[in-house]
Amino acid sequence: MPLFDDARFLMDRRQLLGTAAAAGFAGSLPGMARAAASPSGLDTSNWTPEYIGGIAGTLDVDTTAECAKVVPLSTKGHLTYWYVGPNQASPDIDHKIDAEFWVAFAKTYPNITVERQNLDYNQMLNKVRTAALGNAAPMVAKFPILWGVEFAAKGQLSQLKPEDVGYPVDEFWPGALKSVMWKGKSYGVPTNNETMGLIWNAALFQAAGLDPEKPPATWDDLVVYSKQIKDKTGKNGYGMVARTNAGNTPFRFMPQLWAYGGEAFDEAEANPTYKTVNLNNSGSKAALQASYDMYVRDRSVPMSALTNTQNENQDPFISGQLGMMISHPLEYSVMLDRTAKATGDDKKIAEGVVANMRYGLVPKGPARRAVVFGGSNVHIFDPKVVDGKLDMEAARAFVAFSTGPEWSTKLAWTNSNPGNLRGFRTKWMKERLATIKFLNVTTSMLPSGIPFPVIPETSEVMNIIVPDMLQNVLTKKMTVSAAADDAAKKAKVLLSGL
Repeated sequence: MPLFDDARFLMDRRQLLGTAAAAGFAGSLPGMARAAASPSGLDTSNWTPEYIGGIAGTLDVDTTAECAKVVPLSTKGHLTYWYVGPNQASPDIDHKIDAEFWVAFAKTYPNITVERQNLDYNQMLNKVRTAALGNAAPMVAKFPILWGVEFAAKGQLSQLKPEDVGYPVDEFWPGALKSVMWKGKSYGVPTNNETMGLIWNAALFQAAGLDPEKPPATWDDLVVYSKQIKDKTGKNGYGMVARTNAGNTPFRFMPQLWAYGGEAFDEAEANPTYKTVNLNNSGSKAALQASYDMYVRDRSVPMSALTNTQNENQDPFISGQLGMMISHPLEYSVMLDRTAKATGDDKKIAEGVVANMRYGLVPKGPARRAVVFGGSNVHIFDPKVVDGKLDMEAARAFVAFSTGPEWSTKLAWTNSNPGNLRGFRTKWMKERLATIKFLNVTTSMLPSGIPFPVIPETSEVMNIIVPDMLQNVLTKKMTVSAAADDAAKKAKVLLSGL
């Protein structure tokens, strides 16, 4: 599942220093001081759009030389690799960079062949589960940040840490490193990390009598704005996403739930144990009520939200039929791409929407401003579940190549950020900031993210239980309280292993 959010505000000691118990955020700039002296050369205590722009382009990288220190360039081998790559909805630049990556890897390691599968995001998880159970898993896979712990807990991943491929742990966000940990051991290397922002159409705001340059500051404001846009223009105000078993849903609803003070477990707390369930606390219910108000009471969001992913928000937004949505900087590239392909009156409308496209903070709530700390990690499977014999040297070469500052930056081009912190200092990051409008806003939100709980049950909770809870409310199948209680009960049963 993909992930990205908000812009710059107070940083969180717990989130960014990534202590063993960290998982929330409350904000303490002095707490970031230790990160400033890391091998990455970054001052993460000053993680503002201005600072990010100032360091970009200050570092030269020799990927070939760095990889040669890990695995000799003459190494012969074979690799099987599964990942979620560019699809039909991806902008052309994603396809271009993906192709360049494979050419560059083949040039760097000409004697390592790669058998790769580019899989659909909504199908990959179950396919990998099935393959691993049948001892037919790939040697290496790139997973959304949420998935890896499930396979580590089942004993299906090889232990893998950044040092195994030549990189100090200080070159990665502590929150990202936390996502690859299981029972004190590391089972992967971060490839990219991301947060999202609130995107709005300034022209629709103005038509609805709203300040076109000011997004809703709070989630309560967003509910009001969404209704006002609907009432004044007849267009949908907010692009709600509520599809079950689709990663887009928790990445958009959990920030709302956290903002009101809700949690799945205790992941937003300073010292989470993941042993308590808070899906039915007052904050969770307040978030559900806000969604009910938009979908049922005000009918200010698409009625197709029950089956929508973020992809289904793109056409309405580019055609001027949707006022607000939450997504990555990728959306700007997507809108440019769609505008370039449009013709006639559709092109004129699309050009107007792009000109009026704005990015800002994801709204805050009574408890906090929150966003999912997302991204992806690369993992090497355990030899016993791999289809054929695991070629560890080929796997290490590939992981070293793909997680260095060059390719962790390039492969994250439109919709994420480099997992390797040195990537922020490269010329490629400078080019991204210059060509991807609003990237600095979403990038500066990284310190504000909350990671999903690092337990095997998280995928089931976030992809099934939470969306089901939301749908039970939106369809009026259950009241807000009943839906929250039902979800909490299911989460407790899941935790108990029953």
